[in-house]
Amino acid sequence: MVLIMDSKKWNWQQDDWPNFTYDKEKIAQLEREYIQEAGISFGIMKSLPEADQKQLAVELISDEALNTSEIEGEIFNRDSLQSSIMREFGLAEIARETRTTPGERGIAKMMKELYAEYQHSLNHEMLFSWHDNLMLGNPKIKAGKYRTYKENMQVVSGRIDKPEIHFIAPPSSRIPQEMNQFIDWFNRTAPESKTPLPPLTRAGIAHFHFVTIHPFEDGNGRIGRALVTKVLSQSNKNPVLTAVSCTINQDKKQYYKSLNAQNKSNEVTTYLTYFSKTILESQRAIVEKLNFLIAKTKFFDAHKRNINDRQKKAIIRIFREGPKGFDGGLSAKNYIAITKAPKATATRDLANLAKKGILIKTGKLKSTRYELNLAPFNCAFNIGRVNVLK
Repeated sequence: MVLIMDSKKWNWQQDDWPNFTYDKEKIAQLEREYIQEAGISFGIMKSLPEADQKQLAVELISDEALNTSEIEGEIFNRDSLQSSIMREFGLAEIARETRTTPGERGIAKMMKELYAEYQHSLNHEMLFSWHDNLMLGNPKIKAGKYRTYKENMQVVSGRIDKPEIHFIAPPSSRIPQEMNQFIDWFNRTAPESKTPLPPLTRAGIAHFHFVTIHPFEDGNGRIGRALVTKVLSQSNKNPVLTAVSCTINQDKKQYYKSLNAQNKSNEVTTYLTYFSKTILESQRAIVEKLNFLIAKTKFFDAHKRNINDRQKKAIIRIFREGPKGFDGGLSAKNYIAITKAPKATATRDLANLAKKGILIKTGKLKSTRYELNLAPFNCAFNIGRVNVLK
């Protein structure tokens, strides 16, 4: 038995649970900024041809699925995950023939349900279905049902003989009651309900409330972040492409620190400020990614007849790193590693790409590096060059 040295109760044990309080004025400006950013990304998407919208949506959804899994330590192959998502979203004709794992297929199914049913009221069956999909291929977890074990659900760190307890969730016996209460709150704070909440406020509280209850044996973080997407989509009255998990994954320590700092109080202004800023940052990242992916599409449309298969393979690898790209630049050594081409062929390919203006050459001799030239495609989208592989 582990003794809890801090006598202060966990937030769910306190009299005001789950009546969260916060300073509305401190969140109001962030709410206004989010509405503006969401409008920009929606406008960009709607300006594109339908085929491009679908392709860009799949890439962004794949990024989010990849990152929400990585936060929990589950690493997927990007190509096979994206292939699973394409099939789930009815794009089998352009999906690559790759071998997929049960986990990749499962999260693809969950993402499809999340976006297809965003406008539906939340219920237990919806959450069970999400969880069942997430646990696909994991026989150790009781999938599609709330936890029932008698032991405490603890978040701990440190040595096995001297663990540091960061949090103890409500016991399993309380889960049905807690989840009934949570689902009722979630639905009555929706945009068309009697007591609607602004999107950032509702998303932040929904995420924190859910992960505090921790109703499942596993997958609570991923489902909690999916609920954020559902909230934002309901607010926008359209499926919203988010980068919340991508943004959180860039600083997981701060994410967990924020959650841990909040588990002894139901006054959530500090947490809501952090989470609202995270969502706002993620929305700006979506605009940046949309710009980048549009530039990528235009880049390949312009150069598809000017590059051979080796060159295409290297350029795709460069683009995979996203808007921020790699530090440094592409060298002949990197090109050889990516394409498996002989040194003479690599040197010739790179010189050819630079001559055509597809790559920009910098440095000399051993310091020679190459960058993608996106300048012709960034006028309307505010994208500069992308630095790539060291």
